[in-house]
Amino acid sequence: MQKLTDALARVGNVVLGKEEQVRLAVACMLSSGHLLIEDLPGMGKTTLAHALARIFSLDYQRVQFTSDMLPADILGVSVFNADTREFVLRQGPVFTQLLLADEINRATPKTQSALLEAMEERQVTLDGSTRPLPQPFFVIATQNPVDQGGTFPLPESQLDRFLMRISLGYPAPDAERALLRAGDLRERALDLAPALSVEDLHALMAEVGEVHASDDLLDYLQRLLEHSRSCGLFVAGLSPRAGLGMLRAARAWALLDGRRYVIPEDIQAVFKPVCAHRLQSVSGAASGSVSRLLEAVPVVR
Repeated sequence: MQKLTDALARVGNVVLGKEEQVRLAVACMLSSGHLLIEDLPGMGKTTLAHALARIFSLDYQRVQFTSDMLPADILGVSVFNADTREFVLRQGPVFTQLLLADEINRATPKTQSALLEAMEERQVTLDGSTRPLPQPFFVIATQNPVDQGGTFPLPESQLDRFLMRISLGYPAPDAERALLRAGDLRERALDLAPALSVEDLHALMAEVGEVHASDDLLDYLQRLLEHSRSCGLFVAGLSPRAGLGMLRAARAWALLDGRRYVIPEDIQAVFKPVCAHRLQSVSGAASGSVSRLLEAVPVVR
């Protein structure tokens, strides 16, 4: 646990005043999940992604998504070798442990969909052959608000592959003052010393799966899922995959608290980041509807 505490502190030194978002991002990775960071340009999205890659000792590739990008730019392409008279795969940047997909919604839906198999199956099918990706494999994607020029909304199937979506928002005044004194922290993020090895990360991910969830806790989670489907606030309710993801995230949140069991407050802490991007409100105000959903289901102890 000391290594985890150290990891959170180191990331917090380059993403100032965002302790909750940093903790959520670390919980997402401990849950074997992919992370979507959505916010205005200049809020520190890429800095957070770089810091997470460094702190977990992961090999990573950064891809700047653009409107003219093709799926082959991510997955790779077969190139004919004149000497051997065979096609050889030139692997794309997806063959890494952490793929930083910067401004993912500036690419077309066709290019965005190139990541679907990689994110769900941790493998890529090219030229009829299936190739496994390095383990662990994470996607951390950043996106600008969809109302900005030059963006393409992520389809529901793509959004569902992300375990969490978080936003950073403007810094608090004291954090912004510290940032102004320190200057741009992106270079500091790139120079971060790792806090955990890949072996440590694998061990922590295994520990997350062993965190106990009681029957009462599962009852509470099921009531939340069922209410999302029957309350009439959303076009469609939460899927079973969303429920599984929420439980994994809650277990990771409990582990970050030093507990080996899940409590309802863990579910509540991760509920919005896990569920908000999966729910489409019939009124258009998704955030308020998600809050009402959480408030409508009581905790029975």
